[in-house]
Amino acid sequence: MTEITVIRDVDTIVAYDAANDRHVYRHGGDVAFGATGLLCVGDRFEGQATTEISGKARMVMPGLINIHCHSHDEPLAKGIFEDVGTAALWGQAMYEFSNVLDGGEDARAACLTVMLGDLMRSGATTILDIAGAHDIWLDIAAKSGARAYLAPGFRQADWVVHDSHRLDFEWNDAAGRDAFVRALEFVDRARAHPSGRLDGVVSPSQVETCRPDLLADAAEAARKRGMTITVHAAQTMAEHEELLRRTGLTAVQYLDRLGVLGSDVILGHCIFADHHSWTRQRTRDDLATLAKRGTTVAHCPVTFARSGMALETLGAYRRAGVNVAIGTDSYPFNMLEEMRQALICSRLGGKSVFDINTADIFDAATLAGAKALGRSDIGRLSVGAKADLVVIDLDTPAMRPVYDPLRSLLHCAAERAVERVYVDGQLTVDGGKPTQLDYDGAVREIQALQDWACSRAGSYDPRGRSIGELAPKSLPVVGN
Repeated sequence: MTEITVIRDVDTIVAYDAANDRHVYRHGGDVAFGATGLLCVGDRFEGQATTEISGKARMVMPGLINIHCHSHDEPLAKGIFEDVGTAALWGQAMYEFSNVLDGGEDARAACLTVMLGDLMRSGATTILDIAGAHDIWLDIAAKSGARAYLAPGFRQADWVVHDSHRLDFEWNDAAGRDAFVRALEFVDRARAHPSGRLDGVVSPSQVETCRPDLLADAAEAARKRGMTITVHAAQTMAEHEELLRRTGLTAVQYLDRLGVLGSDVILGHCIFADHHSWTRQRTRDDLATLAKRGTTVAHCPVTFARSGMALETLGAYRRAGVNVAIGTDSYPFNMLEEMRQALICSRLGGKSVFDINTADIFDAATLAGAKALGRSDIGRLSVGAKADLVVIDLDTPAMRPVYDPLRSLLHCAAERAVERVYVDGQLTVDGGKPTQLDYDGAVREIQALQDWACSRAGSYDPRGRSIGELAPKSLPVVGN
C-alpha cells in the first residue's frame, strides 16, 4: 500500500490560493500527502491513510526555499570574523579574511551536514548550495532528504588583498576554463542522481572574477541544459568600483550587455545597483532592467548587515517588479532568522514600517524562490504540489499567545517552533532534529576542525598574522 500521511483537523494551514497567486490561512481542515505529492489541503480527507497525526495546536505551512547558501568552510567561521573588516574596502571582511580558514578535505562532510541540518531545522526543504564540486557533496545532499540544487563554482581570478587596503586579481584563465568543464560534468551528474531530488546549477562564481566570454559561455551551457544560472553580482562596493573601472557599467548593465540576464538567472545579493546611496551613479535603471528580464535577486541580509551593508530596500525591489527570494549565504544557516532580518533591514532602509510586511517576507521565502527555480510545484500547499511541508507547534512557549501564527513564528519563535519537516512526503526533521543525518556527530566534530583551521590561519594570510591578530576575541583573555 502507498504510504499516505494525514494531519487531521489542523489548527492553521498556510494554503495556496491559485486564483490570486498568494498564500491564505485555512482553519480546521486536513492535510494529506504521500511520495507522489499533496492529496488534500484544507478539506476533509476521506481516503485510506497509513499514518494519522493530530493537527491540534499545529500550523502546517509550505517548506521554505533557500536559493543561496555556501557549505564548504563557512560553518567553521562561526564566532570568528563578525567584528572585523577591511576599512579601505568599505568594511567588507570577505576579501581579506575568508581565505585564511581552510578545513581541508576532512571538513567537508561535517560542514555540509551542519549546514543542511541547520537549514532543515529552520524549515528549509529546498536548498541551493554554492560550493566546490566533490563526490561527498552528492552523497550527503541525497542522504539528508532535502531537495538540493548543487552549484559548483568556477572562476578565472583569485582575490588578493595587499596590506589591508588594495584588492587585486590573480588571473589563471586556463584553470578557470578547466573548472568550468568539471562543473558542467558535476551538474549533469547531479541532475541524473537516482534520488530525483537533486539538480545542478551553473555558477560562475563572481561577475568580476570571470572573463566576459566565460560568463556568456556559462549562460549558454546552462540554457542548453534547461538549468538555472547563478552568479554573485553587485554584492560589494569593491566589485562595483572594479567593474566601473573596467567597463564603465554596473554589474546589472554589464551582465545585460553580455546577454546573461534572464528569468533563469539568480544574482547573488545585487545590493549595489545604480540606485544605491553608496554608489557614484545617479541613475535608477537597474531595477527596471532586472524586472524586465525576469531575473531573480537572492537576498541574504544577515551576513551583509554584520558588515554594515544593506539592500535598499527589499520593499523597493518588490515594488519595482523584481523577483526577490531569500538565501542565508553563510552562518547562521537559519531561514526563519534570515527572514526576520530581511524584514527589519527593509524597514530600516525604507525608514518605514510599511516598506514590507510579514506576508511579503513569507512570499519571498516560498513562491519567489520557486519562481527563481522555474517551479510551480514547491513553495506552496496545493493539491498536486510536492509534499514539502513544515509542521509548527503552536504550543511552543515562544509562539504563545497566538493571534497571527506567521508573525509569532517570524518575529519571535523561529526554529524553536519547528516540530516536523517533510520533503517528498518523507520525514526529514522530527522533534526539531534531522532524521537522516548524524547532525549531533557533525556538530561535535566541527569544534576540533575549527581549532585546527585556526591554528593554521597564519599560513594562509599574506602578512602571516595569527588568528588572534586577525580576529581578537570580544573580551581580553587574562590569567590561565
